[in-house]
Amino acid sequence: MLAGGFAAAAVLASPGTAHADPEPSAKELQTQAHKLADQLEQLTEQYNGLKVKLQQSQRAAKVAADNAARQEKTLQGVREKLGSLAATSYMQGGTDPALSFVAAQDPQAMLDQAATLRYFAAQDGTRVANMMQAMQAAQRARKSAEERSAQVDKLRGQLDAQRKKVTGTYEKVRGRLVKKDPTQLGKLPVVGTGKAAQALRLAMSKMGRPYVWGAAGPSTFDCSGLTMWAYKQVGINLPHYTGSQWNAGTHISRGEMQPGDLVFFYSDLHHMGMYVGGGKMLHAPQTGDVVKISPIGGRPFAGAVRVA
Repeated sequence: MLAGGFAAAAVLASPGTAHADPEPSAKELQTQAHKLADQLEQLTEQYNGLKVKLQQSQRAAKVAADNAARQEKTLQGVREKLGSLAATSYMQGGTDPALSFVAAQDPQAMLDQAATLRYFAAQDGTRVANMMQAMQAAQRARKSAEERSAQVDKLRGQLDAQRKKVTGTYEKVRGRLVKKDPTQLGKLPVVGTGKAAQALRLAMSKMGRPYVWGAAGPSTFDCSGLTMWAYKQVGINLPHYTGSQWNAGTHISRGEMQPGDLVFFYSDLHHMGMYVGGGKMLHAPQTGDVVKISPIGGRPFAGAVRVA
């Protein structure tokens, strides 16, 4: 299923043939972009499923390893006890039992000791056999769990590589579409399952809402109010202040930016937005304007921050 989906993505990714097919129309590019976004969602969910299975396999491997270690430790103690019993039996067995009995100051104690030695030797012999079986079973379980973890991890790596390739294809198709018709950017899906992508999707649902100074939703926003509102919906609390949001995450380079990252402008950081992709951002610009998508190149770029 994965190979089929990836093959379909590869077909969609082909911009043309050796015969230089005409440039696709905006509608055709939009169709390709939506199909790629659907494939990305499928691949991402399969990746997430494998991640869960890997965690389960790793936990099973740890439980089996701990069990094997406990069995080995207990077995070692019994081995030492058996060694002591064997040495005692050997030393007693080196003398004629009748002579030992006659010479013993406490014959009953000797009988009791001999009987005790035979009893524990027999009991521990059975115990050792059972423990050996249990330890071997634990070691087999550990090996099986480790092999299962390795298999799942390998599949997850292959799936992740496919997901990255389809993501790259989607970005290229989206770039061509936006270049042809910039108004399409706001209509395309935001790819990704992380909180940053989720926050951006929610923020984009507020496009067209008016800018109001000091507002933080749900109907009106200022620039930091929009980002604060969007991230709050996904469980991340940001301060209603650009300067504080600047310090709320990890600073990243312009080339590392992904959809949902925060972007800041001017030396005093008095304006910010959320990166959408393709060199554009979603923001609440100023009084008299509305939440919209704009190029990030229109203002002095100060930096970007990843909070999720």
